[in-house]
Amino acid sequence: MKLAKRLVATAAAAAACIAAGVTATHADETPAGGDQPPYAIEDFAYPDATRILAERGITLKRGDGNITLADCAPNSGLMEVYSRTKGTVCFRVSGKTGYLSLEIPAVYGMKGDAAHRTEVTLTAEGSEQNISVAPNEWKGVGESADPQRRDHVLVEISASE
Repeated sequence: MKLAKRLVATAAAAAACIAAGVTATHADETPAGGDQPPYAIEDFAYPDATRILAERGITLKRGDGNITLADCAPNSGLMEVYSRTKGTVCFRVSGKTGYLSLEIPAVYGMKGDAAHRTEVTLTAEGSEQNISVAPNEWKGVGESADPQRRDHVLVEISASE
């Protein structure tokens, strides 16, 4: 019986030491040795999102980096989103697929880019609208595709070849 109690106590002490070591190792997010830079932890947040919100009034949240805000230019082959309050907002899709979580208010239309099929999600007053847009296709989305003509916020873009 004494042996069983010792084994349980030893196992519990060992587990506590291991847990403390793991917590201490991850607490400072520095590799063993202390002379290495902190670990990079990717949160997929859109770079310069705060500046873009202040300058353009659109919220770019998270993505995989393959859908990025771009300057609109005629015949550029970019994805175009049309908003009554923000004007035309363009995006470049690089790679075979892309994803971006965002908020653009009062969206009424969009044009697919030259090479990707695009799936967009918009919301209005608790309802959700999911629409597919083919490459180079102009399509009414948001309030243009809503019989009640409610304001819609573009909240998600997914693209694939």
